[in-house]
Amino acid sequence: MQERKPSHSASANKGPMRMRRRGGPPKRKVCRFCADKIEIDYKNLSLLRNFITERGKILSGRVTGTCAKHQRGVNSAVKRARMLAFLPFTAV
Repeated sequence: MQERKPSHSASANKGPMRMRRRGGPPKRKVCRFCADKIEIDYKNLSLLRNFITERGKILSGRVTGTCAKHQRGVNSAVKRARMLAFLPFTAV
């Protein structure tokens, strides 16, 4: 019988390396609104643009590090800004 070789090399299997702290779990993200006592406002477009992608999707709290309470506020502020045509629904 013929021996089977792996279809991929070991070096090709390495994806983008994530920076991890040695000796423990990755560093926990801190909610920007809790830390800096920032108010969420649908008129503050420079702040809201940090929480949507180029295509117009709202980023999750896991990605941004926002706590659940403030993530709900961000979602409603982005949706309100879209309805008032401050932010686009999609990228053109």
